[in-house]
Amino acid sequence: MKKMLTVCGLALALGLAAASTAFAKLPAPPSTPEAKLKAAETAAKTAWTGKVDAYQLCQSQDKVAAKYRASAAAAGKQLPPAPAAPACADPGPFAFTPPQDKPIEASGAHSPAGNASSPPSTNQPAAAVNPTPKQ
Repeated sequence: MKKMLTVCGLALALGLAAASTAFAKLPAPPSTPEAKLKAAETAAKTAWTGKVDAYQLCQSQDKVAAKYRASAAAAGKQLPPAPAAPACADPGPFAFTPPQDKPIEASGAHSPAGNASSPPSTNQPAAAVNPTPKQ
């Protein structure tokens, strides 16, 4: 009986080891401009969907609050005035404008525009420039 359990346990361990190598993470495919554009569009669509969800939630909360106030007034209850809340902002229809790629020269990623007007070092000792108290 023990021998059979050991053999079954060994077979299970080997099966799990084989399955784990089958599910190994594959490298990411090379990024193409079309893939980047599709990813940007998907991100924009997801952000827009979140705004629409927030707008619909805001509308439903306003509707529930209005019904509550109306039922409380009909029952003769005195309620404090409603707190001022911002109006629900409608995100409008989804519109995606692809990002414009700047050429490297226009990106500002290279040397600063101005020339150096003085050398970077001075003749002053470091203790005079950055004094630190003795401890």
